[in-house]
Amino acid sequence: MIEVDVTGPTPPYEQIRAQLAELIACGALAAGARLPPVRQLAADLGLAAGTVARAYKELEQAGYVSGRRGGGTRVLPRSEPGTARTELIRGHARAYLAAVVRLGGSAEEAIAALSEAARPGEGSEQGRRDR
Repeated sequence: MIEVDVTGPTPPYEQIRAQLAELIACGALAAGARLPPVRQLAADLGLAAGTVARAYKELEQAGYVSGRRGGGTRVLPRSEPGTARTELIRGHARAYLAAVVRLGGSAEEAIAALSEAARPGEGSEQGRRDR
């Protein structure tokens, strides 16, 4: 679920924090869901426990999770779950469009490519599963 690139420019704790925040914001981790214990996630990722603990601490400070000794770290309810998910989708769309423009394409080409990819059998995830 979480992937960390220790050779990348972004610190590992920030990669963990950002991925968990995105999973929470889009609803993939629901309110009340328990995050893995710090030591377990650190072992799974091959990182120091302090690295994961820092990510959890930052998520707690941002209001994403609540941690209790002996009770684990749990996802807190979000006020408007649809809004965060919508903003994530829009952010990814803006990043995709920026990449298309860097390649010399237009918004129309980007939309056409997405439409084509969404058709069953034309590159969509469903289409790939059906093959």
